[in-house]
Amino acid sequence: MRLNRLLALLVTATAALLVACDGATDVAPATSTPGGDDLAVGTAQGDEGKSGFGAVVPFGLASGKADGYLNTPGPAVGAGATDTEVWKVTAQWADTTTPAAKKAGIAWPENSGLSWDDKYSLWIDAMKPAEGYNGYTTYEFLTPYGKTLPAPAVECAETAILLRATFASWYGLPFFLQGSDERGKRVYLGHFGFRTADGRYGNTPLFKTKYRDHSDKADTWKTSGWPQDAALRARHLGGSQDDEQPALSETASAGTWFDEAFLNKRVGHFMIFALSYFGSVNLADSVNTFNLKPAAMQPGDFLIERWQRQGIGHTLVLKHVGSVPPDALAAELISGSMPRRQAKWENPAMSRHYFLLPYTGGVEESDEPGVPYAALGGGLKRWRTPVVAEGRWTNIVPVTDRADFVDASDFAAVGARHETLETLLRDVPPDEKRQVLLTQINDARTHLRSHPSSCSARERREEAFESLYDLESESFGRTRAAVDTENRKLEDDVFGMLDYEKSKTCCWNSATPAMAEIVLAYADKEQSEAAAAGMCVAPTVFRWEEAGYGRWADFAATLGRGAEWPAWSEDEPCAQRDVTADTVAESGATPFCDR
Repeated sequence: MRLNRLLALLVTATAALLVACDGATDVAPATSTPGGDDLAVGTAQGDEGKSGFGAVVPFGLASGKADGYLNTPGPAVGAGATDTEVWKVTAQWADTTTPAAKKAGIAWPENSGLSWDDKYSLWIDAMKPAEGYNGYTTYEFLTPYGKTLPAPAVECAETAILLRATFASWYGLPFFLQGSDERGKRVYLGHFGFRTADGRYGNTPLFKTKYRDHSDKADTWKTSGWPQDAALRARHLGGSQDDEQPALSETASAGTWFDEAFLNKRVGHFMIFALSYFGSVNLADSVNTFNLKPAAMQPGDFLIERWQRQGIGHTLVLKHVGSVPPDALAAELISGSMPRRQAKWENPAMSRHYFLLPYTGGVEESDEPGVPYAALGGGLKRWRTPVVAEGRWTNIVPVTDRADFVDASDFAAVGARHETLETLLRDVPPDEKRQVLLTQINDARTHLRSHPSSCSARERREEAFESLYDLESESFGRTRAAVDTENRKLEDDVFGMLDYEKSKTCCWNSATPAMAEIVLAYADKEQSEAAAAGMCVAPTVFRWEEAGYGRWADFAATLGRGAEWPAWSEDEPCAQRDVTADTVAESGATPFCDR
């Protein structure tokens, strides 16, 4: 198990240190990059509903050649020496004995004998828990500059990309993501900037000449002051304007957070592109990552939920992996969400639940007849690492990981990992599983009280209820109706499931907590009036109706809160913007008046 090897090496290295010292698709053309830089190209709708780049290797197709240890060549190495360069490559992920690799670092001692991949895992594991601004547990972002930051509020795939690219930039390691635009052209975004195989992509920035690098202030900023980039601090991520960073300040955006995290401001501007245009569909793509055997999991790996070939998915990063005697593991995941939030740190029981969902590469048949979830790119993943092959950058499966590689085209092997995880991850009693699911339901409710238009939170709540129905039936012999009578709340019906592709509410990421209060107050009024008439009436689902949001806007006015009900805004690319009315999706819930 690689984790045990890593820990053994670290124990040996730490012991030496103690002796010496005695003591981290639908096509939607995009005309401009969030924050102002002209992209001048079309991009495919990728993940979380935002404009982005599609997968290179189509899911569900036999792709053995594409999913080997090696990969198709990318940009020429010389591309990194042009004006598009974001940071200079000075190390390789496999290094263990170079002068830089021997130095003590952010989470490892001097002469550790570890590769940079292993050190990346230790950095992720070393970041301590902290209370998030929404009250749940998140993590404290640890930098190599003697500076810690609150975890950023980002989406799920953005969390994984941010962590990997950040570490690479700090230590001069190669990194790039690969995708395809709406014309089918391969694009590469990494340390060398935004490239195609032939050169610069569109009118993307000349990072090296346009933005400043203050890395030479790493040892002096505490006395001279942290350098700031006013333009970066004002920038926002794409997909919406929901990238506020309240844990940093009331007015901070993602650009502000990047400015506080990076002395090399080029990296901050690069992150605007990386997080805005790449998502879980790219992380599921075997050109960027590879499927991993469960026993090899370690912090920094990640779990992907895929229930469709294109479009929205979910990504959870492994934060901690512990041993449970005699031969089990306890894994802990973190994940952002949509709308953006600080990553939520899940306990081992909740994390186990995620690992065993059908969406994470299970053998069950997906909504596409005859296609298992294992064919859609989900499951346990690890980053490929860039190396130079025949003068070009290419992402490969590291030699040390090849015994733990699972071919993405071998759907049986991909799906079989669930059976392994069933025994490898510590099981929990039914009562504890029930609490895990109830916690997940309450987390979704809490999110909806802050972001009442969130369709993903509505879906997460219903997925948890479906799991709760199964658990209660199998372990306690209880019916669905009994479970709903005991556990359903009025707000679950008010924020009922919507069909994402047919509901413009799902694009309104800037809906506010004040709006949620108004919507729920309207529902209470409905119920009071129905009770007075001796009737049972199901609450109105909050959605765009033929009269728009008129009923709630008018009600807000009667409360003297009309100014707190803003007009709908297209906070992310919204193909369904012109629907007459949102479509309420089918739910397995017992009808409201039958509970």
